[in-house]
Amino acid sequence: QVQLVESGGGSVQAGGSLRLSCQASGYTSNLVSGRYMAWFRQAPGREREGVAAIFPDGVKTYYPDSVQGRFTISRDSAKNTLYLQMNSLKPEDTAMYYCAARRLGGAITDIQTLSLGSYPYWGQGTQVTVSS
Repeated sequence: QVQLVESGGGSVQAGGSLRLSCQASGYTSNLVSGRYMAWFRQAPGREREGVAAIFPDGVKTYYPDSVQGRFTISRDSAKNTLYLQMNSLKPEDTAMYYCAARRLGGAITDIQTLSLGSYPYWGQGTQVTVSS
């Protein structure tokens, strides 16, 4: 089991930046290293969507076109923490942001890294509000 707690959300004006953090804990090794992890978001009335994923090697990342070049996912294995740096924020980025982790082992495709069904472990979310 992996427990995830997000933080860092808040209110910001369009064009601003925020950095979200996701602290992982649990009675298992490799809480963030060696596993797929991702950030998702859900705006009111809309489906939850993936916005960034990081592969087990910690190097390869994947983003949808909507955030490519603006969002950066990273991790600090020593701190068991996942990050999402969000720059050039837009009002349409307003949503609850969730951290997710996959079980160790196995490989998935790039597209699958942004699929809800790929992740059994989820945090409670942190709200991001971007005003125009």
